[in-house]
Amino acid sequence: MNSTVTDVGSAEVSASNRAAGSSFYTAMRILPRVQREAMFEIYSFCRRVDDIADSSMPRAERLGGLARWRSDIDTLYAGRAPAGLDGLAAAVRTYSLRKDDFLDIIAGMEMDAVEDIRAPDWNKLDLYCDRVASAVGRLSVRVFGVEEELGRHLAYHLGRALQLTNILRDIDEDAAIGRLYLPREALDEAKIGSPEPLCVIASPSLEAACSPVVERAREHFSQAEAIMARCPRRNVRAPRVMGAVYRAILEGMVLRGWSSPRRRVRINRMQLIAIILKYALF
Repeated sequence: MNSTVTDVGSAEVSASNRAAGSSFYTAMRILPRVQREAMFEIYSFCRRVDDIADSSMPRAERLGGLARWRSDIDTLYAGRAPAGLDGLAAAVRTYSLRKDDFLDIIAGMEMDAVEDIRAPDWNKLDLYCDRVASAVGRLSVRVFGVEEELGRHLAYHLGRALQLTNILRDIDEDAAIGRLYLPREALDEAKIGSPEPLCVIASPSLEAACSPVVERAREHFSQAEAIMARCPRRNVRAPRVMGAVYRAILEGMVLRGWSSPRRRVRINRMQLIAIILKYALF
């Protein structure tokens, strides 16, 4: 069996099973079967490389696992699908998915594997968001059938909006493993002198440090919504659902506030049904 697949689990685990239980899974279920299966393959790839980057293995082993994925992608694009990647190879052929986008995702995971990111500047954070989120969007819009230029801009803005929301949502979990994605400039403006994650999340000025990230996420959501309004509705049903879910999470965090202890903001079943009815069915 291909070594990359065994890094994170059996190849027999289906791509859809890897996505089950996530908001991504719910959004993708509304797609036609061929598109849905392609999206589950992309999600499965992302989960596998993310699991390597976030594992407790020594950094050298994590980087080695990601390097094997680079080799597997090279092999796949040379026309020889490695064991366990037949489904991903089919998605690549059907939707002309670009190799560089897969490699960008791996590069983003390498940023987490090589060091624990702590208070990057805005430029580094933006690069990280582009690699781990907007690159996924660039693959996804090709599956959705969004026109090339609009799709590229949609991936740029929606990917960043989702990732910045993730950063805010996961701030406590990330700090527990020594990571902090809030930008250094935001900490400086909030007069938080230390980039030590546990110190930052305990600071009474945390809200001030999170606010610029909230505002940037909102701007990206607004830009993404404007782009989707220019696309045929059938092509943006899934990204509309994802955008609406994550924007509701973002606004839920703002409403909750940033004082400790922070409950994790989730979308309940009725909210999710309402979003699906609004953007997917009507």
